[in-house]
Amino acid sequence: MKVIATYNIKGGVGKTATAVNLARLAAREGAPTLIWDLDPQGAASYYFRIKPKIKGGGKKLIQGKRNLERSIRGTDFELLDLLPADFSYRNMDIFLEGTKKPSHQLYKLLRQFKNEYEYVFLDCPPSISLVSENIFDATTAILVPTIPTTLSLRTYTQILQFFNKHDLDTTKLLPFFCMTDRRKKMHRTMMDSPAEYLKNLMPTAIPYDSKVEQMGAHRAPLVEFAPNARAARCYEALWNDVKSYTSQLK
Repeated sequence: MKVIATYNIKGGVGKTATAVNLARLAAREGAPTLIWDLDPQGAASYYFRIKPKIKGGGKKLIQGKRNLERSIRGTDFELLDLLPADFSYRNMDIFLEGTKKPSHQLYKLLRQFKNEYEYVFLDCPPSISLVSENIFDATTAILVPTIPTTLSLRTYTQILQFFNKHDLDTTKLLPFFCMTDRRKKMHRTMMDSPAEYLKNLMPTAIPYDSKVEQMGAHRAPLVEFAPNARAARCYEALWNDVKSYTSQLK
């Protein structure tokens, strides 16, 4: 089982769209797939037409006092399940602090599915916190959508600095350019000559495409309702990049 997070400190960079589309592509290829919506805003849950609420709230779930499997919901797509968000996740740091080994709790919760799912996608909230430390610990790979602008790249360096400071495995970090617009000089420059610290930069970039915004209206993955859209084809290419990279990992 490979656990893949879509993560960034910044909001509005395409984390949820990436998680939703890649999870759908994985399932479409025949791989049993779970997406866990860890963001209390519940955007991934909304896209899959599932109410962003866990019966009894998220506290007992996160603390391992409630069966995780009972909270999983099927989506409209074969082999693709979703663990919906819950607004109580805004207090997840507090929930985690009440557990033994609080930075390893997500890993402990997910390992029960190692023989059930081939892929687990984590759609992550934009922060560096105890939740983030759990994500860093539990994942096989961490996709970091990065807009080719100065502030977005600065955010990536902050993530990299955190990893280096805490002696975490930086090979998990897989940045990729997103919401790109080659009409903009800064975008072209940063994409054509990427910074040296962008190790493991995925070769596929996701362009800005208004059809990505229409996911909210269709409440479906872009690769489902507009498979020939430019961004949809790029998500397919990105998924191939990710599979190729993660296949080399233990």
